[in-house]
Amino acid sequence: MTAVAALLGSTDGLAALRRSLPRGGPTVAACRNPAALRRALATRLVDAIVMAPGAIAADDLAGLRRDYPELPLIAYARFRPGDGAALRSVAGALTAVAVEGVDDPVVGDLVLRHSLTARRRRALAGALRLLSLEDDLQRRAWGLAVERVAEPWRTDALARALRVSREHLSRQFGAGGAPNLKRVIDLCRVVTAAQLLANPGYVVADAARLLRFASPSHLNGTARRVAGVGARDLHGLAPGELLARFVRLGRTRSRV
Repeated sequence: MTAVAALLGSTDGLAALRRSLPRGGPTVAACRNPAALRRALATRLVDAIVMAPGAIAADDLAGLRRDYPELPLIAYARFRPGDGAALRSVAGALTAVAVEGVDDPVVGDLVLRHSLTARRRRALAGALRLLSLEDDLQRRAWGLAVERVAEPWRTDALARALRVSREHLSRQFGAGGAPNLKRVIDLCRVVTAAQLLANPGYVVADAARLLRFASPSHLNGTARRVAGVGARDLHGLAPGELLARFVRLGRTRSRV
């Protein structure tokens, strides 16, 4: 499961963030200090960072944005009228701003709208047409494959989540010229690896570990099968480009 890393100076804000995230959505990884935030980024598949600007020094924030520039960063705190100058000084590092005590009911929705998952979903919006995913079951399976990349889905687990049999899902997903389901799952995981590797703070071994590949070599082989490039070359490829490669190379079927 993905996580929202939270570095907040307020227990009330942390509780509000947890309440406003949907059940079954990302968990909240509470961080006491910048070092704990770094540990969370190294050990959890983080979908977004939520922080109070006052909880991190300017140098630490600059280092965070240098190493993880593509991770959404949402400021969430009880801002006072006199905080404008301080907020402007970090505005270039922020993806969005929420005010504790005002935006509490919707802060989770704000985080989800700016998350890596949301970016991936938007970037792959054309996949339904390109991959001939027209049936409702195909579309629901695609949605889970895109959103729940932290789980190395097997067809039987995906079938249970969709409340159908493995055989029915495999047969129905590949109907009408659509790709093999396993290849689609691989594509979504490789796209997520590329999102991670766009950050200098992550290397191939980190992406493989966070996405629960058996090894960096496993990630490398999967990337070559679905996109025709090695894992080290993923960092410069956008999700839409990886989708186009997947379609162009015809890497849509697998033997299992």
